[in-house]
Amino acid sequence: MQTIIKMLKKIILFVLIALGTISGIMKMLLIPEEVEFFTRAGLNETLIFLIGFSQLTGSILIFFKKPRKAGAFILAVTFGISTFLIFISGKIIFGFISFLPILMTYFIIKQKA
Repeated sequence: MQTIIKMLKKIILFVLIALGTISGIMKMLLIPEEVEFFTRAGLNETLIFLIGFSQLTGSILIFFKKPRKAGAFILAVTFGISTFLIFISGKIIFGFISFLPILMTYFIIKQKA
């Protein structure tokens, strides 16, 4: 059972690092689809860039053992912002799917060092 949990933790870490990195870079580069979605929700390009920078920072921190919980918390907040905006945009099903990365960060935060 312990090895299954360790393997699950590694998979979750990989997925979170990938999601946070890709999502963060897309926002920092101000990819048109990202800008369109976030500006419709009332955010400007500076805020979009800052959310992306935070996601990338969280992804880097989660990679290392000591700051892992801080990185997971940062990712949870940024994923939470995106999820909230997805819900208020009316995309309910995608909003529920977007809870998955937040749940994964919770798993990482709750893990013992």
